[in-house]
Amino acid sequence: MIKIIRKKSFKKIPWKNGKGSTLELAINEGGSLADFDWRLSIATVDEDGAFSDFAGYNRNLVLIEGNGIVLHHNEQQVDRLEKLLTFSTFDGASKTTAELISGPITDFNLMTKTESFSGSVETYRGIHQVTIRNSQLCFIYGLSTSLEIYSTNHSAHRQVASGDLVQLLSDGESGYSVAGQDLIIVYINRR
Repeated sequence: MIKIIRKKSFKKIPWKNGKGSTLELAINEGGSLADFDWRLSIATVDEDGAFSDFAGYNRNLVLIEGNGIVLHHNEQQVDRLEKLLTFSTFDGASKTTAELISGPITDFNLMTKTESFSGSVETYRGIHQVTIRNSQLCFIYGLSTSLEIYSTNHSAHRQVASGDLVQLLSDGESGYSVAGQDLIIVYINRR
């Protein structure tokens, strides 16, 4: 089943550290910032500083706008996100600090509760057609153009505006493919 979550329904949520806000795209039913199983969001970072503590969660952060950001995790690991759709995967309990390369950036985030869910991100820069892997939950976000979503059994075809979020729910009957430019594909499965 194809579900479209329109950008006008995204919610603005304050950061835990009080230094900004996040645009929440989707969260598990009944979830809140204090307790959720999985969450998708977009945030703008306009100053260097520490990330909020999300102990118990795995984080995936994708650069979607700006000149780049350097993430320092526990003073050991460094991730440089300098190109559109590059991403970092890290433990939410890490003491992570951000250093902007040249001006503000915007990022796309997936967070999953480590003990009960696994989440992964795939990014595709440029124009692509991608066959969607089997997953309990799949989300697709297109940065640059509208998306075309197809079911492999031809029972469904949807065009989705840029900036809207697509949620695919497996019905066991059909698979899906997506065509578009500058894609983020998120897979979430219960452990």
